Amino acid sequence: MQKKKKYKVLSLGCRTNQYEGQGFQAQLEGLGYEAVGENEQADFCIVNTCTVTASADSHSRHAIRRLARENPGAELLVTGCMVEGEGQKEKIAFIEGVSGVYSNLTKEDMLQKHFVDENVPEFSIKNFDAHTRAFVKIQDGCNSFCTYCVIPYVRGRSRSREMGPIVDEVHELVANGYKEIVLTGINIGDFDGGKKKGEKADSLADLIRVVDDVPGVERIRVSSIDPDEIDDELLDVILHGKHTCHSMHIVLQAGSNVVLKRMNRKYTRQMFLESVDRLYAASPDFTVTTDIIVGFPGETEQDFQETLEVMREVNFAKVHMFPYSDRPRTRANLYPNKVPVEIIKKRKQILLKEAEHASFSLREKFIGRKMWVLTETGDKERPGEIMGHTENFLPVWLPSQDYLSNELVEVELVENIPDGFIGKPVRAREEQAV
Repeated sequence: MQKKKKYKVLSLGCRTNQYEGQGFQAQLEGLGYEAVGENEQADFCIVNTCTVTASADSHSRHAIRRLARENPGAELLVTGCMVEGEGQKEKIAFIEGVSGVYSNLTKEDMLQKHFVDENVPEFSIKNFDAHTRAFVKIQDGCNSFCTYCVIPYVRGRSRSREMGPIVDEVHELVANGYKEIVLTGINIGDFDGGKKKGEKADSLADLIRVVDDVPGVERIRVSSIDPDEIDDELLDVILHGKHTCHSMHIVLQAGSNVVLKRMNRKYTRQMFLESVDRLYAASPDFTVTTDIIVGFPGETEQDFQETLEVMREVNFAKVHMFPYSDRPRTRANLYPNKVPVEIIKKRKQILLKEAEHASFSLREKFIGRKMWVLTETGDKERPGEIMGHTENFLPVWLPSQDYLSNELVEVELVENIPDGFIGKPVRAREEQAV
């Protein structure tokens, strides 16, 4: 029997890239390839790159060279956001071992173009390897042109998938055992169901309602969204859906209106706080995670303090912190009054400490509560334990001997520790019906 060829797909950066990487894997498996095992060499490699920061560029270049070095003789295709940088296609093509470089806009057709004589499966996903939360891309590209962000240039203008194929994917994922669906994209607030001009658009709320009715779905999460995109309709469907999680990732970036305006964000500090207040008022258990950029050009100490004030007021469950990074082709790259690196590092440490304090403080009010946890993975540094999240995205550690990943378990939250809760199992979901 002929030995199956091996593949390795590496996706860096955002959830959208992770989804696309899963799509490549599904196509390669349809062509008869199988995932490379530990200490094996691959015959075919793909790197889906990221360029959101200078550090992401560096990680992408390192990943390309590492896969080429570790898999000599393998075909190596490169795509993703870094490819779209000025002169990057040519530079990447010259890296030893690279077989082809494909643009972002053609990545879903990449394998059809490469395997011209093969019947390549349609680009879609049925599984989400190594995850219990399945990311489903509903939209790509962005029209916002924030002054610090290169994404509209490397991903193109906003465009949405049609509702039918999205819901079909959700059905496939649920049939394969996935309980939690995360609707993701580059700017999902722009979702319109792929409608042509003049046609009635499908809203994000419309999509959530349909996914909420898919038999077997246990949890639905909405990926990153801006506060000005949380209208009454979306708020209603999130708060009153059958399976919608009472937790959202709402992007702040800065707590200073002066900085937000220079960033070309479409909301103010007050609008952000009003959106969060409405969610908290309607659901006291609701939690919010966010993104914050530290050291944007011209950021004063007062601006930074205003960001800390918002953090203290909101009590975020988690903060993703990004030190400002100059990106070619963006307006902020040309802005004067760049914040010195030493000050950025100092503010970064202050913000991270504040974020840890806020999330710990938020969790305190849940001590003693019983909540359902979807188990995920373990950690080599915590043998004998498995981690999962509550419906409102609070991390919980459980004894692992009785549980596999992707199980719903009711737990009592007995202790608040720096990286989440220690949970005491009460019962599994299957026992609820007994």
